[in-house]
Amino acid sequence: MNSTWFRRFTTAAGDGPRLVCFPHAGGSATAYMQLARTLPATFDVVSVQYPGRQDRYLEAPFTALAPLVEAVAEALAEELAEDSGRPYALFGHSMGALVAFETALLLTQGELPGPQRLFLSGRGGPGTRARARYDLFDDADVLADVRGLGGTNQAMLDDPEVLEMVLPALRADYQALGTYTWRGGEPLAAPITALVGDRDPMVTVREARTWQEHTTGGFDLKVFPGGHFYLVDHIGQVAAAVTDGLLAGTAAP
Repeated sequence: MNSTWFRRFTTAAGDGPRLVCFPHAGGSATAYMQLARTLPATFDVVSVQYPGRQDRYLEAPFTALAPLVEAVAEALAEELAEDSGRPYALFGHSMGALVAFETALLLTQGELPGPQRLFLSGRGGPGTRARARYDLFDDADVLADVRGLGGTNQAMLDDPEVLEMVLPALRADYQALGTYTWRGGEPLAAPITALVGDRDPMVTVREARTWQEHTTGGFDLKVFPGGHFYLVDHIGQVAAAVTDGLLAGTAAP
């Protein structure tokens, strides 16, 4: 994949199923570096790089989810068309779960085959009511929320220079989340695996289960010990769940 939208963190692309990963709010493609290097080398794991961060810092970030999804889906469809025989799946965490789900809806409306499976983490289904009006947050509110969720990049919030670089993307992502509205639609044919931490302050296990309403395929729920960024501490188990789900979707009948 040579598009500005995608990054690969392994030394070589496996010739097996492709997994496309969508970052959380404020996150970048590198959020999936560890997962990419933990999954079997036969998989081709690529991460989406949203505008406004890292090597796309000079590009304006999207402040609404719909145009972001349209841009990602268009770029991904072009890449998938070049290797249309390869099965693929989507993995999204938090905001990334919504972007992955909405991207899957758009892809299934095109000529290409839809994803084999969706892995949707740290987020309830699209109709789940948001905990807050994120679009009304000022910078202090955004930073307080990010601190409360934990994760691996807390130190950056104490560095004024780094903070100045990451705040525009955070503001934009919170604006996009706060203005998102589920417009309804037919469920996906692709099976869904929902993943959640049992102490996630953003989503309950019950809310994570609502993804079952959005597929006519199989549904599986994986609950891990931990909070919103449970996957940082359980990357091996997460990789195992993804491996099982991907191989189940590509096994010969």
